[in-house]
Amino acid sequence: MPWDQAGMPALTRDTAAEPLTQQASAHTRPGAALSQYERHGAWVVVARGAYDMDSIPPLAEALNSAVGTYPKVILDASGITFADSTLLNLLILTHQAGTLRVVAPSPQLQRLCEITGVDSLLQTRESVDDAAVS
Repeated sequence: MPWDQAGMPALTRDTAAEPLTQQASAHTRPGAALSQYERHGAWVVVARGAYDMDSIPPLAEALNSAVGTYPKVILDASGITFADSTLLNLLILTHQAGTLRVVAPSPQLQRLCEITGVDSLLQTRESVDDAAVS
């Protein structure tokens, strides 16, 4: 069965037991938030929070729409607190579809890009203004 069709397994002690309730752990990440605006002819998407398989769709829609409309797309990544391979994949796809600049990636995102080699593919800048004029 494909991974995207698999359901969430029920947490049980044995086959006759009722499912255990899921409790939020201390590691629960805050939600993701976006804002967008135009700057010097480029479209800026400001991403804040945690990005994984569950929270990526709004960011993916924003970047996909922007890359189809603007000659340059800027992702302000300074507020990203968590990122996994889902975000890396989105950045690579956006880069392949158009001109992408990533501004001030958070230390966690920067480290993830370095470990995977994605940092050599993406163009990063220190500020939105630097990204817009380069």
